[in-house]
Amino acid sequence: MIKLKDIITENKSLSSDVSNTISYLKNNKDKKILFITTSVRYPFNTGYDKGGVEDEIPKSTELALFIKKSIPNKSVWIDVPQLKILPCEGNVSHITGNTCGVKDSLLKDKEKNPKGYHRCWASVNDTSDELWKVSRPLFEADIVLFFASIRWGQANAEYQKLIERLTWIENRHSTLGEDNIIADKEAGFICIGQNWNGVNVVDVQQKVLNFYGFKTPQQLSWNWQYTNDAKDETEKSYKKAYGKFKEELGIKEKE
Repeated sequence: MIKLKDIITENKSLSSDVSNTISYLKNNKDKKILFITTSVRYPFNTGYDKGGVEDEIPKSTELALFIKKSIPNKSVWIDVPQLKILPCEGNVSHITGNTCGVKDSLLKDKEKNPKGYHRCWASVNDTSDELWKVSRPLFEADIVLFFASIRWGQANAEYQKLIERLTWIENRHSTLGEDNIIADKEAGFICIGQNWNGVNVVDVQQKVLNFYGFKTPQQLSWNWQYTNDAKDETEKSYKKAYGKFKEELGIKEKE
């Protein structure tokens, strides 16, 4: 079996990026880490929630769990597609002005919002919304790592829906003039793609996280992409990509 440590000197793509991220987290071993995965691949609950490796796991989720198992930090993992997170209502451009994150939008539930930071009209207007299952551990974490896949040159829809729903975090300090409630937290964005635009997606999302108010160390944001040939849509290429990904992580294929 190929081990990650055996290929770090040979390959400066996935292996070196993973190594740098793991080293950074280990050097901050007293900090709490939140892993947030957003890629969808049916079916859910195929065993990876128990630490196993199954064929239907999205590569970005498999990567997140690989890193999680490699660090001593206290950590939490949330898989966003398994939650009911409603679309953003877009209250930043409401007819009455920007009403995103105002005090009237406070989620008044001690279990869902123990720190009193969660202010989102969508959560107030529909009690079935589960964004609190992300925001509550987010405010308890020191480092937040978002994992996504690339879909048509952009971060996948579940990630985009989530980051839009968290707009109130940024809006509180940028528009409403309040304190930045995540000023002491670090965040990163790691994505997996096949053949197009991964570098640009990481660059944009790292800037988004910084704009939100997170600190964004470079070791926590990067992408892995199988090929730089944007026109390579062959079946052979997609099949080889998964094998290459597992090889670089040092995960042995099933017999």
